[in-house]
Amino acid sequence: MKAYLISRPTLDFYVLEQFHKEEKLPDNFYWINPGSLAELLVEICGRLCYMSFGKGRKSNEEFLKNIIESKHFSVLEHANYTFLFTGVSRSLTHELVRHRHFSFSQLSQRYVDESEAKMILPSALETDTEKRLFEGITEDAKNMYKSLVHLLEARFAEQFENPTLRRKAARQAARAVLPNATETKIAVTGNARTWREFIQKRNTPMADPEIRALAAEVYGQLKVEAPFLFYNTMGEEV
Repeated sequence: MKAYLISRPTLDFYVLEQFHKEEKLPDNFYWINPGSLAELLVEICGRLCYMSFGKGRKSNEEFLKNIIESKHFSVLEHANYTFLFTGVSRSLTHELVRHRHFSFSQLSQRYVDESEAKMILPSALETDTEKRLFEGITEDAKNMYKSLVHLLEARFAEQFENPTLRRKAARQAARAVLPNATETKIAVTGNARTWREFIQKRNTPMADPEIRALAAEVYGQLKVEAPFLFYNTMGEEV
């Protein structure tokens, strides 16, 4: 399992300076002590609500901690992050897509050949007997998949002249025999509020071990990336 943080918020400081001048804001209209542009972005949007530029709390940390402790989480929605997850199972992504405030782009089994797909071993399978049984079942499933694709491509030869359409038609039918353990890849975009909620719901003992491990990995990266935005996500301070 790997989680790649590939996108984070940025700011256009030229336009921000325009806003500063045209609104005749004080020279110290905000205090820049953030660890990331995402934290600064959220502070700017939060201060806009009260026109508190140059007033009140004088550090990004102090401002964002107050936002979080006051549960004004809507302000956190301005900061978006995109992760690429690899080495995860279809079982995990079936649960992940239930978090409806995320945006998803997942590997398509209609287009991608899964005949040599990796299988993600559930952590609960510990004994040699359990592992052998899992490996036997998943190998049988891949063999059935390959046989079905071969048969269907041959039968669809007259129906689809285009080889891409022929492969797609065969694979979309044959994928039905692949198990939930099949490895997949998925891109997930969400704002800071949504990521906080995902971590809080999935990084717990009650969660499936695989998605719990993913939530812990995401949290580990985001609390380094933007510690003040992810302050007190799991009940602990940064």
